[in-house]
Parts: sequence; structure tokens; C-alpha cells
Amino acid sequence: MNPFFGSVFWLLVTLGVLVTFHEFGHFWVARRCGVKVLRFSVGFGRAIWKRTARDGTEYQVAMIPLGGYVKMLDAREGDVDPALRDQEFTAKPVWKRIAIVAAGPGFNLIFTLAAFWAMFMLGRPDAAPVVTAAPHSMAAEAGIRPGDRVLSVGGQRVTTWTGAMDDLVDALLGREPLSMQVRSVDGTERAISLPLDRLPAGQDVGQYLDTLGLSLAPAAPIVGTAMPGLPAAKAGMRAGDRIVSVNGIAVDDYAQFQKLIPEQAAKSPSLAVIVQRNGATVPLTVVAEQASLEGQPARWVIGVESQPRESAIQHYGPLKAFSASFGTTWSSAAQTFRMIGKMLTGEASTKNLSGVIGIAQVANQSASMGPAWFLNFLGMVSLSLCILNLLPIPLLDGGHLLYYLIELVKGSPVSERTMIAGQYVGLALLFMMMGLAFYNDLHRILLS
Repeated sequence: MNPFFGSVFWLLVTLGVLVTFHEFGHFWVARRCGVKVLRFSVGFGRAIWKRTARDGTEYQVAMIPLGGYVKMLDAREGDVDPALRDQEFTAKPVWKRIAIVAAGPGFNLIFTLAAFWAMFMLGRPDAAPVVTAAPHSMAAEAGIRPGDRVLSVGGQRVTTWTGAMDDLVDALLGREPLSMQVRSVDGTERAISLPLDRLPAGQDVGQYLDTLGLSLAPAAPIVGTAMPGLPAAKAGMRAGDRIVSVNGIAVDDYAQFQKLIPEQAAKSPSLAVIVQRNGATVPLTVVAEQASLEGQPARWVIGVESQPRESAIQHYGPLKAFSASFGTTWSSAAQTFRMIGKMLTGEASTKNLSGVIGIAQVANQSASMGPAWFLNFLGMVSLSLCILNLLPIPLLDGGHLLYYLIELVKGSPVSERTMIAGQYVGLALLFMMMGLAFYNDLHRILLS
């Protein structure tokens, strides 16, 4: 699928599922608290399907698939039939109104736990945390060597590249020195200290990661498959051979080997390739051929594939997946709150905020990586929606909860003037946040 259309499609799926589930939380609890629901809509705008239930609730599917909404019987929105007064929202005790409002974020939290549980049940494919450092980068100067395996970050044990990156990103936001434990290729374990306090203030995480220079180690120059009938197999190359050199040029990793083949074959198709096999050095003469693969322009090939990168699949049974789901939700929520706190105190830049464009891009990328990764993405976005909606900003669920908690303490509702003023403040804050996030998205695109 085209990246643009793919991003739009998966964004619609993401928002459609998560916002509808959020609104279903309000709907479900409102019904159980005795509030009459006038309409439950999946999507916005003109209805393309509509049905009215026996209890008078109207269910519809609307044209704009960007979530949904629940319309309850509310005296603030018009006159209420005296016969229905006991089913009206504002007539309910404050604790019931709190339950109804909190149900939206609550259902997002339930969705997060379910998404992570399903992800661990399916098995999330990941890479082992075997790393390298760009020359002259902070990681290289701190002592990271090609092929080092990360064992822990900040005292937290890690077994996957994603886990290591989550802890690294969290530390980068605070710009404090970070300890790491790594194991060298020869099996020696050693401690590394990353001087993150030297990073300049005011940059986003992407810029910090570039300065850090830490990345997955490229695949080793080892032959995974020598395709029968093609030049490499004809020359005697076998699976498991380690490429030492091509035309006298030393090969450090498989990516370099892939680059050398067309460069050297353009000079002469006959390539002097030296491989290491069972401890012995074996010289081979490989005559490259030009071939067009999958409709691509013709290029020089010899017919080999690399060994797959070492994987670290997180795949658990039902009980272990349930435990892992809770653990992931807890750590992700804590990381989100820390990030919000650091942005509010100025420790982290607001450039780290991402908006609809950024979400759409990540949605498409995660969907292309498979169901487990898309479930991971849905879980993270659902958790973000939960936390965002609980912020004490008028117009959000958290703002309404704040009003009701004040009412619970003082024994009477907040004045209408205060609520109107709060709505204006909330509207301004939301527009400011959305505008900043949109600007950050555009800025990243233009600089990429």
C-alpha cells in the first residue's frame, strides 16, 4: 500500500477503534447508572445506518470514521420531560457522574491491557540487543564496541532491542548520566557510563539519538543461503561461510558485502572472494551475473542471502502474558507521566510532542511489521488517550472530574461562570497543544 494512503487508513482504524471504545465506556456505565442515552454513534456527521432500540436509544454509523460519541439526556442541553427527570445526567448523585466520566479513560486502560495481552500471546518479534556505535559518537567514546550485547540499562535488565531503547529514550529526556552493562563478543562483561548530561537542552529525542549514535549491529558477513544454480553456489560457496574479503577489500558486515558486489562486479564480473570455513581460509572465484528481480532494474547478483539477525521473540502463555501486560502497562504509564513532568518543568523539550501526522506514520509502520506490533501500537495509543483524558483540563474528562471532585468537597456544583471560564481556558490549551504537535510533525517531515 502507498505510504500516504496506508498512513491515512491505519490512522482511521486506530482512532475509529480506540475513540469508539472510549465512548462505549461512557455509554455502558451511564446505562448502569440509570442515565438515559439518546444516541450512540460510531463516527461523526451524517448517518449512513441508523436504528432505534426499544428503550429509545438511537444507534448509528456515521460517515466520518474518526471515533464516535455518546449523547445523554442532559438538562444543560435543553428542556427535559418531567417524566424522564430521574434519568437525566445532572440529576444523578455526584459519584455516579464521576463514574460515568471516568469510564471513558477506564475503558481505554482496559483496552491497553487486552491489546498487550494479545500481543504477548501472538508473540512480538524483536531483535536481540546486539549493538554498535557510530564513529566518534557519544556511545563510541563511552566504550561501546561493535557486537556488544546490552544486558541492562540504568540497572534494568533488558533482553530486546525495543526494551533497551525504551529505557534509553526515558533517560535521554532527563539528560542525566546513564549506566549500562554490556557483554563483549569475547564474553567479557563491562560497565559503560553514557554522559547524557552533556547533551544540549531543547532538542527532541531524535536529535539526542543521533548524537548518542547507538544502533543495532549490522548482520555479520555470514552466508545464510547460497541459492542453487546461481554464481555463489556454482563457485562452491556454502551456508555458514564467513565472508573475509572481496577483491582484497576486507568485509566487516553483510551490508558492506552487499555494497561491494555491484561496485566490484561493474569493474569485472569475476570476483575474488575469500571465505572462512571451519577455521580454514577458502579462496573462491565468483562470476557475478546481471539479473532483474521482482521487476526491478537489472543489477549484479551472486545469489546469496545473509543469516537472519538474532531474534528475541516475546511469546508467552495466557497467565504469563497477563502478567507481562500489566508490567508493560505500568512501565509505559510511568514513562509517560515522567515525560509530561519533564516537559512541564522544562527538563524535556516540547519538540517531543507528536500529533496526528506522527501517529499516522507510526500506525502504518507498525501495521507493516505484523499484528503483534500493531497491537503494541494500539495499546500505547490507547494508554496515551487514557492519560491525556485524565489531565485536569476543562473540556477533557479530567476537567469534568476536577469539577465533580470540587463539588464533592464543597457540597455544591461549581458555578456556571467558573465552568464557562474553564471551558475557554481548556479550549485554548487544547488548541495550543494540537498546534504545537502539528508544528513538530511538519518540522520533522521537512527536515527528514
